[in-house]
Amino acid sequence: MRQVTIRPMLCPEDRYGIKCPFSRTPSRVVIHNTANDAPAENEIRYMLNRPEEVSFHFAVDDKEAVQGLPLDRNAWASGDGRGVGNMEGVHIEICYSLSGGERFQKAEANAAALTASLLKQYGWGLERVTKHQDYDGKYCPHRTLDLGWERFLDLVRQELKPAAPEEDRDAWARRKEKERAGLPASGWAQEAWQKAQESGVFDGTAPRAPLTREQCAVVLDRLGLLPARDPNARAGVVL
Repeated sequence: MRQVTIRPMLCPEDRYGIKCPFSRTPSRVVIHNTANDAPAENEIRYMLNRPEEVSFHFAVDDKEAVQGLPLDRNAWASGDGRGVGNMEGVHIEICYSLSGGERFQKAEANAAALTASLLKQYGWGLERVTKHQDYDGKYCPHRTLDLGWERFLDLVRQELKPAAPEEDRDAWARRKEKERAGLPASGWAQEAWQKAQESGVFDGTAPRAPLTREQCAVVLDRLGLLPARDPNARAGVVL
C-alpha cells in the first residue's frame, strides 16, 4: 500500500460550532470531487474560512492530502443534514476535477491510497467506500463517476493488496525468465532462428532467453563482425 503524505491544517476549535459541531465515531468513507482546479491546501483554506456549514475532512491533490477536520468530528459535505453521510462519513475531496487530465488522475490515485489506508486503520471492507451521490442524489464525484465508479473502487482494491516481499518478486522474475527460456522460437522468428542454428551462431537452446553482453560479444565474433584482437590496444569505454 502506498503512503500518501498527509499534512494537517486543522480547523481551530473556536470554529467547531460551524464546521464540525458533533463528536462521533466514523463508519464510512465518502468520496467527492471538488469541481475546481485548485490544489489541496487552497481547498482546505477556503473551506475553513467560509462562514457557512460547509466542511470536509481531506482534500487530495497530485502531491499530498491536506486534513482540515479531525476524524472524530462530523462534516457538512453529503447534503443529508444529520444523516449518516454527514454524521458518520470521512469525507475526501479529490482536486483538479474541473479540467481533469494528468493532475486529476494522480490526485484520484492518491485519494484511492488514502481511502485504502483509512479502511485498514478502521478495519473496514470495501463496502464502506461510498460516494456523495449515495446521500442526496447529487452527481458527485462527477468526474470519477464519468470515468466509472467501479474503476475507482479497483484503484482502492489495488492499494489494499499486500506488497510481495522483495525476495518473492525476485523469485517470480527468475521463474518467469526460466519459463520464457524454455519456450520455442516465436512464429515470426523461426526462419531466422533456424538459420542462426545452422550457421553456428546459436546452439539452438533457449530461443527466448535474454541475451547478455558477453553472449552478444560471442555472437558478433561468430559472425565475423569483431576485428582481430590487438594485444597492445587499450580497453575501450565501459558500456
